[in-house]
Amino acid sequence: MEPEYDNRHYGNGEGDMQMNGYMNAPPSGALPQHNHGHDHMDVPPPTNGAHLGYELTDFALLKTLGTGTFGRVHLTRFKNTEQFYAMKVLKKVEVVRLKQVEHINSEKQILSQIHFPFIVNMLCTFQDEKNLYMLLEYVVGGELFSHLRRAGRFSPDMTRFYAAEIVLAIEYLHNLDIIYRDLKPENLLLDERGHIKITDFGFAKKVEDRTWTLCGTPEYLAPEIIQSKGHGKAVDWWALGILIFEMLAGYPPFFDDNPFGIYEKILAGRITWPTHFDSAAKDLIKRLLTADRTKRLGNLRAGSEDIKRHKWFRGVDWDALVRKQVQAPIIPVCAHPGDTRNFETYPEPGDEEDATGGMDPFRNLFRDF
Repeated sequence: MEPEYDNRHYGNGEGDMQMNGYMNAPPSGALPQHNHGHDHMDVPPPTNGAHLGYELTDFALLKTLGTGTFGRVHLTRFKNTEQFYAMKVLKKVEVVRLKQVEHINSEKQILSQIHFPFIVNMLCTFQDEKNLYMLLEYVVGGELFSHLRRAGRFSPDMTRFYAAEIVLAIEYLHNLDIIYRDLKPENLLLDERGHIKITDFGFAKKVEDRTWTLCGTPEYLAPEIIQSKGHGKAVDWWALGILIFEMLAGYPPFFDDNPFGIYEKILAGRITWPTHFDSAAKDLIKRLLTADRTKRLGNLRAGSEDIKRHKWFRGVDWDALVRKQVQAPIIPVCAHPGDTRNFETYPEPGDEEDATGGMDPFRNLFRDF
């Protein structure tokens, strides 16, 4: 009998928002004068901090795709080209009040450095008196979380496909000394062809060795984060083990009604294995969920190659996968580039008073925007 599992408990870490699926775009056009010669890419590369002179009036804000502690994400249309994007809007006064300035600037810096097939691309940023704006691809397929809940659980082949694309994305980030730290189905979007796009880099951090911040989603936290021992890249491989289990089972291996109960179960390390798990899947998950990070798969001498060579991934064509030449198991229903049927519906914001009175006391805190 499968346990009942429904709610997700969110931690209070470095992340800017706990957004439910938003971001990303069909392989359509770039913003004007923003191609940099990369014609082979689906979208233009990051702008590395350039705001390109855009203002909010250049865009039509459409439906809300996600909400968070101090902002929301809108489907938006660039008026000059009619292209659709996701616009992340963050209230400066709330970012400052919640002491998230450093983390928002870090997220912006990290997103400006990365460009990979399975990671959401940031196109530009800008600011006005009240808000910070991050323009991102719009990914029409919605959250993997929604597709998983609808299916109940995924087959081994489906799980393997998504896990393999995630392995490549984490490998890419780790090669740049970036820890992601928030791997979970809610932060995985599907593009129009069904491929993974990792979104929400609010917890991501560039670190060469170790960091000590408690952050993430309780069910996915590695023991070393809970114990404040200092943590590094190995936490992403632990989270991969949790994710593979959840995709195969329909629920994570450690859950409880409150975060502290979850932490106790993670530290105890006892897993009840569903009977339909095969031996290769169990072996991979056990190796990823090794409490001793010095023995955890992905954190050994061969790094991510150990994971890619594991018998559970046998038959995966990694080169074809990174080129998106492998057929995805789910092709999202999408009638047009601005289709939002794969996202939840949120109340739309009303007109808000300008608490700053037209002044911008925080501009110097966000110079990179």
